[in-house]
Amino acid sequence: MDPVWAAIAEFWWIGPTMIGAGTLGWIGLRRGRSTKARRLAYDASRDALRQARQDAAAARVGVRVARAELSQVQAEATAGRASHAEVAAARRALDAAQRNTRAASAGVRARRANLSADRVALSAQSGRGADPAQLPLARLMATDDAITARWMQYETDAARQLAFPALGDARVPTTAAFLAELKTTRALRPAAPDVRITPAQFTAYRDGVARLGRAFDAAEAEAWRLARKDRSAPAGPGPDAAAPAAWVVSAQEIAQNLTQSVLARGAEALARATAPRTQPAPPEHPAKSEQPARQPPDATTRPTPPNASPGGDQTTGTPRADQASDAPPAPPVWPIPSRSARPPRP
Repeated sequence: MDPVWAAIAEFWWIGPTMIGAGTLGWIGLRRGRSTKARRLAYDASRDALRQARQDAAAARVGVRVARAELSQVQAEATAGRASHAEVAAARRALDAAQRNTRAASAGVRARRANLSADRVALSAQSGRGADPAQLPLARLMATDDAITARWMQYETDAARQLAFPALGDARVPTTAAFLAELKTTRALRPAAPDVRITPAQFTAYRDGVARLGRAFDAAEAEAWRLARKDRSAPAGPGPDAAAPAAWVVSAQEIAQNLTQSVLARGAEALARATAPRTQPAPPEHPAKSEQPARQPPDATTRPTPPNASPGGDQTTGTPRADQASDAPPAPPVWPIPSRSARPPRP
């Protein structure tokens, strides 16, 4: 028997073993990557809490140092070797150190709360499959995209641009702060949701997204305030209302009303500019006077017989006794119409 085939027959089990080991190693590596992706937010919060505690400890040390320096300067001022300005400066340094300590303590509490929330989210995700859309980095990028979509609504809608121009004007301080935070967040944003980043990079990006959301809320509220002040917009619930859908509808109504009013005023101005000029009518001659319109005879009034006065007897035409005798006789009227033909007058 050929020695080669004999060796193959003897060690045939090495090939399947190596293939199985490679498969298990690939599966373990893939599972490890998935586990790291799920634990990314938790690991980042844990590292951030550790760093916040270190910052708080350093701030407390700074307070003790500032308090000791203040005591030294006060003693030197009592001995005449320090001025009151130096004492005031040391006191201001102590106040600043105490404010930093309070801020660091608040940061520790916030990091501890984030760690608790990430622990609960991690325990909820461990019982189901690793959905790529539910990974911490993917959810954080979705939050970033939602903030950008809210801002782009004011940039792409012409009606909103007319109603809220402050969100597109970098001279407004709140808008300038939002644009600066947007630039910083874009620099920290990963290329894709499935890339591998460190917990420190995740923490920096998450803090940037949080600052971006607060900056946009402030810029949006300022734009609403300026819109109500400059354009006399109707008072709506505003972006700080409890129901966001209501103020979005109100914003659309304000923008539509403003656009319609602008278009209507433009159409009126164009109509006045293109209308033909009419010549004034010539004045009438003063000699010509309007003739009073003849009133048609009333059918209910009977014609006065001839030789009868308005207040006399209609049969004889003589005035009544209660009238003056020297009253002028009434003028004759046309003959009363009759049914039979009358002979012609001589």
